[in-house]
Amino acid sequence: MSQRTRILIAGLIIVALVGVVLGVELLRRQVAPEDLEPGSIQIYVKGRFVGAFLPTDLEQLTEVSFVDAEEGKTQQGWMLRDVLLLYLTPDALRNTDITVSSSSRGKSVTLSWTEVDTVENMVMFDLSGRGTLKLVSRIPGFDIRDAWIQDVDRIDIK
Repeated sequence: MSQRTRILIAGLIIVALVGVVLGVELLRRQVAPEDLEPGSIQIYVKGRFVGAFLPTDLEQLTEVSFVDAEEGKTQQGWMLRDVLLLYLTPDALRNTDITVSSSSRGKSVTLSWTEVDTVENMVMFDLSGRGTLKLVSRIPGFDIRDAWIQDVDRIDIK
């Protein structure tokens, strides 16, 4: 093999490696952008990142409240349906399952769009005393404090 062929093969290998590194980095950024502020709640649709928000971003939405049956305390915050509609259309949410999770607590709940969209279910984010969001609801089985998702950091829509 001539010196020229070796140099050409080495150059192609270097170009291929750079391409692989750049491709992996591009995919990684699509999955979870690095420039998110701490405390951001990420939204994914079918595994693809579509947006993120902070609790302070919800102040533009209408606040709602209900009194929980377990302790008689007022839960006040923003409807999950309203938050999702900031990023997606109602048609994009129809016939989907929505999983809201907390990686720090290792908890999640999966609800259908119909359950989330039903106002009487009061599926909503409430601001915790620590400034994080918790998902609360009046849905039977998800209407007690132990079932609620505290420190929410991710929403997956499938």
